[in-house]
Amino acid sequence: MSGQARLRVLSVDDHPLLREGIAAVVNSQADMCIAAQASSGREAIQMYREHRPDVVLMDLRLPDISGIDALTAILSEFSSARVIILTTFEGDVEIQRSLAAGAYGYLLKNMPPGDLVEAIRHVHAGRKRIPSVIAAQLAEHLADEPLTGREIDVLRHVATGNRNRDIAERLFISEETVKVHVKHIMEKLGASDRTAAVAIAVRRGIIQLEP
Repeated sequence: MSGQARLRVLSVDDHPLLREGIAAVVNSQADMCIAAQASSGREAIQMYREHRPDVVLMDLRLPDISGIDALTAILSEFSSARVIILTTFEGDVEIQRSLAAGAYGYLLKNMPPGDLVEAIRHVHAGRKRIPSVIAAQLAEHLADEPLTGREIDVLRHVATGNRNRDIAERLFISEETVKVHVKHIMEKLGASDRTAAVAIAVRRGIIQLEP
């Protein structure tokens, strides 16, 4: 197959070793090649403009903007862009956000290389790619009542160790209101205490802990 006929991939990841690994897997295929690489969200947008790849492999956690923000920006300019989220995070909320933003697929970095190249071909052909483990994660929480924006604000403050009184002062609400929010958060997440609520929320991608 000639170089021009190859399916062209843009790889976006801030870890050089992972980018090299992805490049080795993609370039080993007769029908595809790495067209460009980016280590940040803004660089990904610029690389897309310059190279117009057939498929983008986009990490979720990037040093400047999130992979979802980069995906949204690319799609706002190039509505036919085909982007696959490739990440270590399997929280159902992040999967939902990614798919709602327009991702064609959501893959985990621990997948076999053969599955990755098949997913790239699948998405290039215009089909969505959601592995069964990801679909199961989505289905598990499909009927759950989502946290409100205010509840997520409260939970973020809980995660940083703030007491109800501190949270009330920071959010300009009463301490009693904070208690009600915490109660609802724990009920919705099925958590036994505040620590468990934070752990569940981080695992599901509802909040992220700052490094």
